[in-house]
Amino acid sequence: MTLPILRLNANADRRIRAGHLWVYSNEINNQVSPLQGFISGDQAILENSTGKPLGVVVLSPNNLICARIISRNTEHTLGKSLLVHRIQVALSLRERIFNKPYYRLVYGDSDLLPGLIVDRFGDILVAQLNSAAMEQHKDEVQAALIQVLKPKGIVWKNDSSSRNAESLPSYVEVAYGDVPEWASLEENGVIFEAPILEGQKTGWFYDHRFNRAHLMPYVKGKRVLDLFSYIGGWGIQAAVNGATDVTCIDSSAFALDGVERNATLNKVAEKITCIEGDVFEAMKELKANNEKFDVIVADPPAFIKRKKDFKNGQAAYHRLNELAVRLLEKDGLLVSASCSMHLAEETLVDIVQGAARHNDRFMQIIERGSQGPDHPVHPAIMETRYIKSLLCRVLPN
Repeated sequence: MTLPILRLNANADRRIRAGHLWVYSNEINNQVSPLQGFISGDQAILENSTGKPLGVVVLSPNNLICARIISRNTEHTLGKSLLVHRIQVALSLRERIFNKPYYRLVYGDSDLLPGLIVDRFGDILVAQLNSAAMEQHKDEVQAALIQVLKPKGIVWKNDSSSRNAESLPSYVEVAYGDVPEWASLEENGVIFEAPILEGQKTGWFYDHRFNRAHLMPYVKGKRVLDLFSYIGGWGIQAAVNGATDVTCIDSSAFALDGVERNATLNKVAEKITCIEGDVFEAMKELKANNEKFDVIVADPPAFIKRKKDFKNGQAAYHRLNELAVRLLEKDGLLVSASCSMHLAEETLVDIVQGAARHNDRFMQIIERGSQGPDHPVHPAIMETRYIKSLLCRVLPN
């Protein structure tokens, strides 16, 4: 394959040589290689300002991040052979960590497959194609997944907002084989079923697996409140690990049906109470009823999806944590988590500390957590680290 050239401006190759994968539109020499000459999903040879090849990129010419490196070797273009190799490398890490096939198999840039997410539910794979290049190569992606993993079924869960930036349509479809509406998984010794066709993202959030595990020694004999519970990832595990009762709050009736389904699956249904509605309003009502909890998990959706959302999102994190502290017993534990890439961990620390002080409480951070090793961080791309989780003890002042 003979690829066109994408030429950088002078000194624009420093980040790339340091290991970064992203190329910005203002770094391109548009006289030599005008971006308007490319189509989304095209591949090109990236060159520095003197014409030295730096690797193969896939293009999104209408975006600020206009190209991503797919290979440092100009002979290795995006296709089935490269996909098979990268998926095998990704699989070798997961198999080193986990003894059962339930994990994030491919995590985009961090696995050198920008635009591709794959979650594994045993012999069912749920994939997201979040770039035009991966969408164009979806037949090769499917063929590579089948060759490496021999699954019974593959789902394209292509309904994420990130596809909008690439002007890609939103759809969910079974790509291969026989796929159930709910897929089985096991996490920290607890069994679940996840709604892989209708659920959020790929149907499950593997990223908090280790943070959930770290909480479990603290829940025995305790009352637990699981905020933004979705299908009970935190709450069901707490019930199985000895919590006396668990209250799950979510705005989605569908998600709470999943909580009840998973509670029954694990024989802890008698411990679970579900509250459907706005989480903030539900917390205020619990406070008005003088309810108190020993352990509260505040793991909300991303309140800060874009930089321009920062002020309002930060205010939402403040409100959430202040309300949570008010509902804690005198010697209570709070898990305060954020999946907002734009919220720094130390800012979250300040928010939780501010919530404690606002309620005249003293706070200790017992543990800090991030995403699990099946969501590896690319050291040159800090955006690949997005999960922050603080396990805090909140005492009287």
